[in-house]
Amino acid sequence: MFPSVSELQALLAEPKQIFITTHHKPDADALGSSLAWATYLKKKGHSVTVVTPSDYPAFLNWMQGNDEVVVYEPRQNDRQVRDLVNRADLLFCLDFNCLGRINELGEYVRRAPGTKVLIDHHQRPENFADVSFSEPTAAATAELIFEIIRDLGDQALIDQGMGEALYAGIMTDTGSFRHPSTSRNVHLIIAELLNAHIDLASVHRRIYDSHSEIRLRFLGYILKDKLVVLREFNTAYIAVTKEELREYESKTGDTEGLVNYALSIEGIVLAAVFIDRSSAVKISFRSVGDFSVADFSRNHFDGGGHHNASGGVSTESLDATVERFVGLLPQYQAQLLGTPAEPVVVAPPVA
Repeated sequence: MFPSVSELQALLAEPKQIFITTHHKPDADALGSSLAWATYLKKKGHSVTVVTPSDYPAFLNWMQGNDEVVVYEPRQNDRQVRDLVNRADLLFCLDFNCLGRINELGEYVRRAPGTKVLIDHHQRPENFADVSFSEPTAAATAELIFEIIRDLGDQALIDQGMGEALYAGIMTDTGSFRHPSTSRNVHLIIAELLNAHIDLASVHRRIYDSHSEIRLRFLGYILKDKLVVLREFNTAYIAVTKEELREYESKTGDTEGLVNYALSIEGIVLAAVFIDRSSAVKISFRSVGDFSVADFSRNHFDGGGHHNASGGVSTESLDATVERFVGLLPQYQAQLLGTPAEPVVVAPPVA
């Protein structure tokens, strides 16, 4: 049992106004955790609103509770969202470790009068929460949500919709159960979720097999013309311009998972994808073995995350960002060449 479960149990003893949010561009773990937790809290008699700081991939729209999600759009519903934040007795922050991950919502949450609860599995959480369930060894935030519901004595309340949302979060964050974070506990949780009659094949199909034709053509172009392999550093990277995103009508979620293809090359230890967005260059890093992309990203690209999966950002141009990345590699050459590269099986792109 988590050390804070009794404290959380006391906070939830009476019906509350509850605000739930998750990170920018939510993936299956972020959204699945939020929606499953929201459904649980509603079953316990609470008034709950899930607010995301941005839109998210359409292939997640099937999740139970999706129709009630409020997508924060500063020019359209800023007052509504601020009111939700300020009226909340409890604010749950799921699947992110610092308030900067929720953009403008960060300061609203920081100043909110309600009690803040963090539930997350990323490294080095910011100290903003009143109650914290931070477990970096967990494979997914969905794993933590399941354990909290179980430890509160309410596992029987997990229905099929909740179970499928939690399964989606665990499945995607473990790379379909192939990442080192896939523990014995993960498999035991999935076994318990099967008791809720979740449809494993349906969840997998809706997430992995629902892409548009133009998205597949975009992937073909990227792998043919944009993949760069630097054998002297056991590194591969992809850089995508704004013009290419427009040409292939890129939508939210279309670039997710590209980095896994770069990492799947035999012998590659470090992979990166650079996406030229309007505000900044967004970066995804992946690695195998002992090379920590969390440290690499934190030290050079204002990022962080997990040991073998991390993100970063750059306010320089795309070309300058890539040039800086390549320029950093010589100082890591010994580490990159000395890390045994384990075979990686490519999974279809996920959020």
